[in-house]
Amino acid sequence: MPVDHYENFPVASILLPKRLVPAVEAIYAFARTADDIADEGDASGPERLAALSAYEAALDAIGRGEHQRDTLFRRLAEVIAQYKLPLQPFYDLLSAFKQDVDTKRYPNFDLLLDYCRRSANPVGLLMLSLYGAVDDANVRDSDAICSALQLINFLQDVGIDRQKDRIYIPMDDLQRFGVAPAELDKQNTGGNWRALMAFEVARARALMQSGAPLARRLPGRIGWELRLVIQGGLRILEEIEKAGYDVFNQRPQLKTLDWMAILWRALRM
Repeated sequence: MPVDHYENFPVASILLPKRLVPAVEAIYAFARTADDIADEGDASGPERLAALSAYEAALDAIGRGEHQRDTLFRRLAEVIAQYKLPLQPFYDLLSAFKQDVDTKRYPNFDLLLDYCRRSANPVGLLMLSLYGAVDDANVRDSDAICSALQLINFLQDVGIDRQKDRIYIPMDDLQRFGVAPAELDKQNTGGNWRALMAFEVARARALMQSGAPLARRLPGRIGWELRLVIQGGLRILEEIEKAGYDVFNQRPQLKTLDWMAILWRALRM
């Protein structure tokens, strides 16, 4: 499976049990293709929304137990039935992808976090469901980890998102730190920008650390998977800081030494 740009999905991880690979691939295929409908190609906004609505209709049919002719949805229906997966996370993902079509700004952090709740958190819930590890505490911490990962991705991709006319930093934060949206086009990394990014990095780090106990509670491979995910996200935040918050010209990329540090920190957890 290609894993180039669905940031929060642990597809092809060496820690993923072989028995779960077909299930994760089916879920990933659904999320990847739906996300591409929202983001890729030259389709108009209404065409994208119509295609995503067709995905919702397919989920409705799966919920009614109807046979699926399309291979993608037939595989998904089999996985949902086998693992008794809830349908709501899939609907939530589609809701977020639809929002990407016509929402380019977020007035405040609460609204951005609501987007994360639907664009990232469903992945964690589905993984917990596959492992049979769903309870209130686990879901709470999983939500924190997934939302933090989404926020970290936003921070490292400010320049890329701006090219798509999207800004995922809350508008009231920009205003509070005196950073005009136009400065993102100029790639101005002056004092106001650094202060803004320091605040955003600290908030994402705190959210990630709040969910970290989940990795110590869950046994076996999923626990190790989470340790690496958490430490990888935290390492990217460190790289943003080391670059002086210049994510326009120094987008963080994890190299061999970074992965060695991530593994060491995961072991220490």
